[in-house]
Amino acid sequence: MPRDPRYDILFEPVKIGPVTARNRFYQVPHCNGMGHQFPAGVAAMRGVKAEGGWAVVCTEECEIHHTSDVTPHAEARLWDEGDVRVQARMVEAVHAHGSLAGVELVHNGLSSPNRYSRAVPLAPSDQICEAYDPVQARGMDKSDIRDLRRRHRAAALRARQAGFDIVYCYAGHGLTLPMHFLSRRHNRRVDEYGGSLENRLRLFRELIEDTKDAVGDRCAVAVRFAVDELIGPDGITAAAEGREVVEMLAELPDLWDVNVSDWSHDSATSRFTEEGFQEPYTAFVKSLTSKPVVGVGRFTSPDSMVSQIRRGRLDMIGAARPSIADPFLPKKIEEGRLEDIRECIGCNICVSGDFLHAPMRCTQNPTMGEEYRRDWHPERIAPKTSDDSVLVVGAGPAGLEAARALGRRGYAVTLAEAETELGGRVTRESRLPGLAAWARVRDYRLQQIQQMPNVEVYPASRLDAGQVRDFGFPHIVLATGATWRGDGVGRKHHLAIPGSDADHVFTPDDIMAGRALAGPVVVFDDDHYYMGSVVAEALVARGAAVTLVTPAADVAHWTHNTLEQHSIQKRLLERGVTIVAQHDLASVGTDSVTLACVFTGRETQRDAASVVMVTTRAPNDILYRHLRADPQNLETAGIASVTRIGDCQAPGIIAAAVFAGHAFARDFGTDIDTDETPFLREGAGHSRF
Repeated sequence: MPRDPRYDILFEPVKIGPVTARNRFYQVPHCNGMGHQFPAGVAAMRGVKAEGGWAVVCTEECEIHHTSDVTPHAEARLWDEGDVRVQARMVEAVHAHGSLAGVELVHNGLSSPNRYSRAVPLAPSDQICEAYDPVQARGMDKSDIRDLRRRHRAAALRARQAGFDIVYCYAGHGLTLPMHFLSRRHNRRVDEYGGSLENRLRLFRELIEDTKDAVGDRCAVAVRFAVDELIGPDGITAAAEGREVVEMLAELPDLWDVNVSDWSHDSATSRFTEEGFQEPYTAFVKSLTSKPVVGVGRFTSPDSMVSQIRRGRLDMIGAARPSIADPFLPKKIEEGRLEDIRECIGCNICVSGDFLHAPMRCTQNPTMGEEYRRDWHPERIAPKTSDDSVLVVGAGPAGLEAARALGRRGYAVTLAEAETELGGRVTRESRLPGLAAWARVRDYRLQQIQQMPNVEVYPASRLDAGQVRDFGFPHIVLATGATWRGDGVGRKHHLAIPGSDADHVFTPDDIMAGRALAGPVVVFDDDHYYMGSVVAEALVARGAAVTLVTPAADVAHWTHNTLEQHSIQKRLLERGVTIVAQHDLASVGTDSVTLACVFTGRETQRDAASVVMVTTRAPNDILYRHLRADPQNLETAGIASVTRIGDCQAPGIIAAAVFAGHAFARDFGTDIDTDETPFLREGAGHSRF
């Protein structure tokens, strides 16, 4: 299908200093949990982005020197010549598809406790590190500043040696040394690097000038700058110093990459922000410079992208998360295949890889992070190896992805769902406050399946073991999901909580089904991800008085890994939810609950006409157990395999369910040695790098 002419503007080349991007799609720097620890994985992942049409593909933060060590976070490094060879691999992968490679040079100053290098951290002034380590940073003297400039210049030269086309000077997210110098909170100097904005900007200006002098003949020099820290007058704001910085440096860099700070604001989830949410802060930049401007906003709609260009807000469409969800987003727009775009749902599971120090994952794109080690490609999958047909039972995220991927391979697939609505937990959860975008997990897969004549879908088709055997399918895949437990068994309780069998005890499944609850309500959250908080928010919207109790130190504690925790707790408090942290639910009474301090065991009482348990889920695996209970009947029915996947096997996050469905489809019909590691390892003795 030809490209819609409305989108032609997105495919115009853009000159960036001495280099030219082939279109306006720009994969901005983003972390990935792999970095210097898994460089082959990073190279393959970035290469797929370039193949998918991103004209510029950048690294994550790239440490310039051992004094900028952020261990255990796995970022890129250009400390020395050895790192040049590593980074050259990524550059080669990007160049192979005609894209430009960018490197985000960084020194994180007082945000770098240097746990690996054990170097003394550096800062504009003496102060404690921001990484919650019992470590203080040394206020830099003039020789330290000269050393920093020299080291940044040396890293830029190494970047050019590695083949990079764009070299960053980075002052963003409130984490970097240039931003610390800019900040009145951190910079208490009285010399020419402190005091006035012009003085506080001096170091950043010098780094840009040094970089242009070192590599500007061949490499474009980009600036990444957070124009607003979103903390009011105590920080940089777009209306004041943010604007002044852009005015002072307007024509100095070859490209402006602008955003807001800190990272939790820059990468805010769809639960709290809409597409294009950064425009109110960054829109002014283009009016102050003739240089190209790139910005982000979780853009997935080509119409929104075109609007940004035509209204003079941006020159290039920046993306991190949308490029993760669909590395081929630009190519699909170019080829007129908008319906094939896997739109980012803004859940930030990708972000959690950086915090958990593991290769990132994506709810929408199960191949993300697996490009090298499993040789998975987001748009290519091996054809079928037989004419066997497959029955998939359950059309939740695991079943939908298994059916979609098996269908892509060419297998004849029948997908049966017990409910009238498809999507399973995704459909139910997307109706909860703030989670509407999560329905994209269902919608993308249904849209793809509807194009496949070899995949048949049957809603409202609840099956028992006898029916499954009678159908005569040689292969059965069970993706029948899981159900929230109401007995309180979870991390804190390995046995049922006393009183949990009462009629006024409910689960998230009850809330999603619309069951009426009497107030006041106590929500006991021992899950620590999003569900407890969205249940509380949903109940408040219905008019209930809600108390959320959690054994953790704060609400939805695991969402620190998705940059949401602060926003979640703030919203609940604003909506009047009472939060009782570091307390256990000891027992449930007729009209009250007994809570116990997790430290002292001291018990207190809370009124509760209803209680909602958000603890763990039980696999809906009864069909699996019934089928596997009689191997002779399976053999008689001609059933060669019965496999359970996703929550039916082990309840987890939606991304895990999608991954399970995809992995099954990839492996189906192949000889897999379950005793062998199913992916390539990186490290001594293992890597092909």
